[in-house]
Amino acid sequence: MKTVSNAQIINLPKICDPRGNLTVVEGLKEIPFTVARAFWTYDVPGGESRGGHAHKELWEFIVALSGSFTVKLDDGIEKREITLKYPYQGLLLGPTIWRSLEDFSSGAVALVLCSHRYDPDDYIYDYDEFIEFRKILKQTDDE
Repeated sequence: MKTVSNAQIINLPKICDPRGNLTVVEGLKEIPFTVARAFWTYDVPGGESRGGHAHKELWEFIVALSGSFTVKLDDGIEKREITLKYPYQGLLLGPTIWRSLEDFSSGAVALVLCSHRYDPDDYIYDYDEFIEFRKILKQTDDE
């Protein structure tokens, strides 16, 4: 079962060039999945947060393309906060972890690469339901 300890920062290739730097990410190379969907958030008003949910199966790779923000993680037992602020680093996050993105700096842009296409049935928006889902997974893992 995934825990907040499994979440990891991955350094991406940074190609330095006097004309401007370049960073690349390829599915099944830098990240362990083929990218099925990408989205980005921007113009997040001060004090607002994004996320506030967990996924049953989806993997995400989150990058601060510009500015910074904090990713708050919770597996029902342990909590962890990771600040993203470099466009050549990303946070690899597996399923069954509650996540929220907070403390956006002015001009921050968050890119999220996903292992699956959008599926509303993959989302858990209620925290108590998330805790129950984790308990069921643990029982299944223990059998």
